[in-house]
Amino acid sequence: MSKLEAILSQEVEAEIRSLLEEAKAKAESLRKEAEAKAEALLQGRKRALEAQFQAALRRAESAGELLLATARTQAKGEVLQAVKGKAQEALRALPGKPEWPEILRKLAEEALAALPEPEALVSHPENLPHLEPLARERGLELRADPALRLGVRALGKGGRTQVENALESRLERAWDALSSQVAQVLWG
Repeated sequence: MSKLEAILSQEVEAEIRSLLEEAKAKAESLRKEAEAKAEALLQGRKRALEAQFQAALRRAESAGELLLATARTQAKGEVLQAVKGKAQEALRALPGKPEWPEILRKLAEEALAALPEPEALVSHPENLPHLEPLARERGLELRADPALRLGVRALGKGGRTQVENALESRLERAWDALSSQVAQVLWG
C-alpha cells in the first residue's frame, strides 16, 4: 500500500501546486484590480473625499482578502476531492491486482468475525472464486451480488443479521478523518 500512497502523494502534490498557483494568480489579479480602482478614486477626489476613499479602500482590501481566502478554500476543497477521486480510482483498480484475493479474504474474515453464526458470504460474481476456499473451510454458502464489487457481505443465520465490509464504504466512513489528515500533511 506504500507504493500506492507514494503515487497518490506525488499526484496530489502536483495537483496542489497547480491549484495553488492558479489561486495565487487569481488573487494577484484581484489585488491589482482593487489597487487600480483605489488609485483612480484617490486622484479624482483626494481632498474632498479622503474619508470616503479610506473607507472604500478598506472595503476593497477586505473583499480582496475574502476573495483570496475563498479561492484558497475552494482550491483546497478541489485538491481534497481530487485526492479522494484518486483513492477511489485506486480502489476500483484493486480487483485486477494480484493481491486482490488476499484483500478480499481479509475483508470476508473481518465481516464473518462480527457475526456470531454466519451462514453465507455475498460478493460480486467475479469475486466468488476467490472466496470459495474460505466458504468451504467455514461451511458457508456463497451468493452473488453484482453491486458488491469491492467487498463482501456476511449474512447471519436466517439472514436476519448482516455485516458489509466493502472498501468504498470504508473510505466514505473514514473520509472526514482522512481528509483532515491529508489537509494537515499538505498545508500544515
